[in-house]
Amino acid sequence: MRDAPLGWIGIVRLGLVQTALGAIVVLTTSTMNRVMVVELALPAMLPGALVALHYALQVLRPRLGHGSDIGGRRTPWIIGGMAVLAAGGVSAALAIALMQAHLAAGIALAVLAFLLIGIGVGASGTSLLVLLAKRVDARRRAAAATTTWVMMICGFIVTAAFAGHFLEPYSPARLVTVTAVVAAVALAVTVAAVWRIEPSAGERHASAPQRASASFSEALAQVWNEPQSRRFAVFIFVSMLAYSAQDLILEPFAGTVFGMTPGASTQLAGVQHGGVLLGMLAVGLLGSGVGGRRFGSMQAWTVAGCLSSAAAQAAHAAAGLAGPPLPLAPFVFVLGVANGVFAVAAIGSMMGLVDSGGAAREGVRMGLWGAAQAVAFGIGGFLGTAASDVARALLGSPAVAYSTVFALEGLLFLVATALALRVTGGRARTPFAMATTRAGLGQGI
Repeated sequence: MRDAPLGWIGIVRLGLVQTALGAIVVLTTSTMNRVMVVELALPAMLPGALVALHYALQVLRPRLGHGSDIGGRRTPWIIGGMAVLAAGGVSAALAIALMQAHLAAGIALAVLAFLLIGIGVGASGTSLLVLLAKRVDARRRAAAATTTWVMMICGFIVTAAFAGHFLEPYSPARLVTVTAVVAAVALAVTVAAVWRIEPSAGERHASAPQRASASFSEALAQVWNEPQSRRFAVFIFVSMLAYSAQDLILEPFAGTVFGMTPGASTQLAGVQHGGVLLGMLAVGLLGSGVGGRRFGSMQAWTVAGCLSSAAAQAAHAAAGLAGPPLPLAPFVFVLGVANGVFAVAAIGSMMGLVDSGGAAREGVRMGLWGAAQAVAFGIGGFLGTAASDVARALLGSPAVAYSTVFALEGLLFLVATALALRVTGGRARTPFAMATTRAGLGQGI
């Protein structure tokens, strides 16, 4: 028997877990990154490799999801994952402090710390999404995805402000203290947020034998053999490859082609994030029927986000060729809106499809998609920068090089559009899906 759907208070409670995740992750991937490069004068490739290690560990998501499938409860994995993440965050801060006295020992501890961070994010994040998918009514999934991701961004903002204030003047001891406080608060918030939000193990005893009947390899094979799950994993990989490839080249593009100062390009990143937030809110409000009328399905919003992202990338390519005095900010804002629409709609689609192949494999299914997302994100950032370097070497002109890369990212979003239409096997009959198919977007799929 399906558990009663969560109300808005329950959705916000689970959103607090995402806030807690974001609070620890932003310290490890942003603040500690800067300390290693600036204060310790270490090569930028060291924190880059550590962050890549954190992404690489996301391939364990299907296995971690399978663990929660066996027990039938997600909250122990959410709390346990957050505890591992908190331990990893504090260990990373201790590693940076150790690097000043013993570099090799500090790096060794940092490797262990980022292993813990990767495992913690995978365990907690995968089970959190499954719990959201299982407990949120279909008409509220768009709003739930928006709420949780906006709350994660809030975690970034609040933690950055808190850490920025208490890290002055900087010292290794202050970094360890601030990280420990943030980790402790994040863990306490997580425990309080998920307390009694799902039935106890005793109430789920009847379904346990069925869940424990297959090994992980059998469960993963079953999920991969589901056409819809496999197609969605490929869609997530391609779309996230396009989404992440722009991240590390946008500010260098603004500085090289448009002559922006570091401060100006940083403000430009703020414009983009503002657009992302607006796009997320649009899907949350319109896609969930707030105000009495629901506009479009999650598939329709996903397709719209991919198409608009492709168009925005094409506009970026044209802007690069035109150069100044053309204002760049409007193009960046539109790209942010399109990316926000795509990101939340994709998460909403995950939530809607997670039990499509059977109720006993939600964790493996969500883990497979989460692994595809994380691996693509790690690869995309590297490929975006590498492609810009190769294009500049071959084409000579930085403007043409960046424009070429933006155009290629736009093509990837078009491929993602075709894959998004194929996820439902061509059977979706939303007005948007029928219109885009008539326009030829679904041909050859």
